[in-house]
Amino acid sequence: MEHQIKRAAVIGAGVMGSGIAAHIANAGIPVLLLDIPQSGFGKKNALAEGAIARMKKNEPAAFMSPEAAKRVTAGNTESDLEQLKECDWIVEAIIEKLDIKRELYEKLEKIVKPEAIVSSNTSTIPLKQLMEGRSAAFRKQFFITHFFNPPRYTRLLEIVASPESDPTLAKKLHHFADVALGKGVVHCKDSPGFIANRIGTFWIQKAMVEALDRNISVEEADAIFSRPFGIPKTGVFGLVDLVGLDLIPLVTKSMQALLPPDDRFQKSARDVAVIQKLIEEGYTGRKGKGGFYRLSTSEGKKVKEAVNLKTGEFAKAKKPTLQSLSVAKDNLKTLLAYKDKYAEYAWEVISEVLCYSAELVGHIADDIVAIDMAMKLGYNWKYGPFELLDRIGVEWFSQKLKESGKEVPAILQAVHSFYKVEGGKLHYHTDKGYHLLKRPEGVLLLEDIKRASKPIAKNASAALWDIGDGIVCLEFCSKMNSLDPDIMKMIRKAIEIIPGTYKALVIYNEGSNFSAGVNLGLALFTANVGMWPLIEQIVEDGQMTYKALKYAPFPVISAPSGIGVGGGCEILLSSDGIEAHAESYLGLVEVGVGVIPAWGGCKEMLTRWLTLKKRPGGAMVAIAKVFEMIGTAKVAKSAHEAREMMILREDDGIVMNRDRLLAAAKTRALKMAENYQVPESVSLHLPGPAARVSMQMAVKGLALAGKASSYDIEVTGKLAHVLSGGEDGDCTEDELLKLEREVFNELIRNPKTLARIEHILETGKPLRN
Repeated sequence: MEHQIKRAAVIGAGVMGSGIAAHIANAGIPVLLLDIPQSGFGKKNALAEGAIARMKKNEPAAFMSPEAAKRVTAGNTESDLEQLKECDWIVEAIIEKLDIKRELYEKLEKIVKPEAIVSSNTSTIPLKQLMEGRSAAFRKQFFITHFFNPPRYTRLLEIVASPESDPTLAKKLHHFADVALGKGVVHCKDSPGFIANRIGTFWIQKAMVEALDRNISVEEADAIFSRPFGIPKTGVFGLVDLVGLDLIPLVTKSMQALLPPDDRFQKSARDVAVIQKLIEEGYTGRKGKGGFYRLSTSEGKKVKEAVNLKTGEFAKAKKPTLQSLSVAKDNLKTLLAYKDKYAEYAWEVISEVLCYSAELVGHIADDIVAIDMAMKLGYNWKYGPFELLDRIGVEWFSQKLKESGKEVPAILQAVHSFYKVEGGKLHYHTDKGYHLLKRPEGVLLLEDIKRASKPIAKNASAALWDIGDGIVCLEFCSKMNSLDPDIMKMIRKAIEIIPGTYKALVIYNEGSNFSAGVNLGLALFTANVGMWPLIEQIVEDGQMTYKALKYAPFPVISAPSGIGVGGGCEILLSSDGIEAHAESYLGLVEVGVGVIPAWGGCKEMLTRWLTLKKRPGGAMVAIAKVFEMIGTAKVAKSAHEAREMMILREDDGIVMNRDRLLAAAKTRALKMAENYQVPESVSLHLPGPAARVSMQMAVKGLALAGKASSYDIEVTGKLAHVLSGGEDGDCTEDELLKLEREVFNELIRNPKTLARIEHILETGKPLRN
């Protein structure tokens, strides 16, 4: 289905409204951003203009590219409402006051075209109340589209329709949100808090209240409700700091007003004195001077402090060591069965949250899949409530509920598990038995392929999978998908088995990140024990493997998502094509740990820039650009920026929805396989020592300005030697690889490089020595 939304408008230029406008612009759609007019000559559009200006500076960035920012036009609700006649989708994101929203809808009803979609980003007000007094025609085109903050990065979009909503418009909205905006769309009932916030706010409230009552510290609570349950490391209190403490009392009161008296939320909701104290003192979370956690300065160093829930006083945050977590490791049943106050706290909170989720099936969503998806995409849980129940064991959980004197929800009494695999396919429980979990058209997931088949080949760090139609998928499965000799072996295995049996290779995985680059821990260990010949062999093997991949007799398509840096970026540069998720953060970062790209990264970036037909200026301009990117360890903040850096070529694809990435890569591989020709080797005309001196002078200038360290000068000097072609200048590919290898092997022996590697492994931050 082609996108039928060609122009959009957002009314309300606050944090959410402006973020929604930016993300629609990221999808390539022009957006009109309106807010109430301001007084003063030339200042009518000041609110919208100010919002656009702020978003251009925001970190993390709201816009994926400078071009996206140009697609947003500022306006006001007094002079520019008539422009809404041209819009296919109008999003209302104004203040959460019913009378003001209704007043706006009355105006919109007289302006918008009949085939346009109108929606509200409300997070609390039911659709039924919003539509009181509106015509039947307007009710047909109206929906709730509940985005989560920040709209670019949080994948969940909850859509609420009414029985009167036009099914054609609903389908158009769903398709655009899925394909163009990259959202995981969940259809919700018209109920308070919809799905994610109904369960999520209950979880937060329950966890905070129980921590207070049971004398559990914020650090201990966050240690429990993070990794053990597949919840982000922010935990509960860290999450509240992120979203804002001042929102908690507002959300609590709103939910209390909307929910019936017998709802579980009402039983746990209460004012928490320490929250009010923190808010009054200006501790509203990360957007203020801190919240449950804050940073203070002691002896010139930043120190993380946590608040005492009883006294409201801050003290240095401690890393908890809890016996129940140590014993349980990753086994939830063991954790919940353990006998200490931390396990009892975990049980009291999670049992209530899972029972609440079970009771709400049919009330907030039609099925358990929607609830699980909403919590995973909206709150970034690794497992939804019903997936957690399966991991714990439904029967064991129900029995413990009985032993705890808690009522067992009816749905828990009817099932042994909420999901099961039959015939290699995933099924989910409904009140009419198990149903096949069907993926939307255009979605292909490796997890489904793995469920239904065995790998063609597999080792500890990688696997090859047949994904159909003659296409093989190479999956990395090491920690952080870091590259090691086992992955190199699997690449060579793919090169060996694909010709004559298969058509093409796709490099893809469903980890949080495509690849964090070479395994630095392995590199540091090897260097510390002086195994220099092994390091030299690993470097040369990587070069030869990537070169063999580049010149393989079949097309290679890489499909990154998330971080793809160092060697993880170099494998992209060695591929015939890239289909990248829009949220791909790619770059050659080796200089940050005191070495240079040595698996062809320097060679490939030079080739891309020097052979670019439309490149500005002469060869030196292109070389200087490559030097700047590699020398500053620049990482693209989106796939669009990676295209500007020439990591992606002009004909490479960008996919907004991560679930559609593998299908896009497979389609590209099949098309390329029809008349594939191996690329020709390229020799590069490089300027030699004169260019090297020019680049080195630029770095010394940065050093004088305090922007480069003494070792930065040394490392980038070696990089300049490679990028200028060494002493001779002109280079074949093999000669450039030799230069890369020589410089890498020299730098890896330097104690300052080893100090950089050790520091980043210990702290996660670069060392500027």
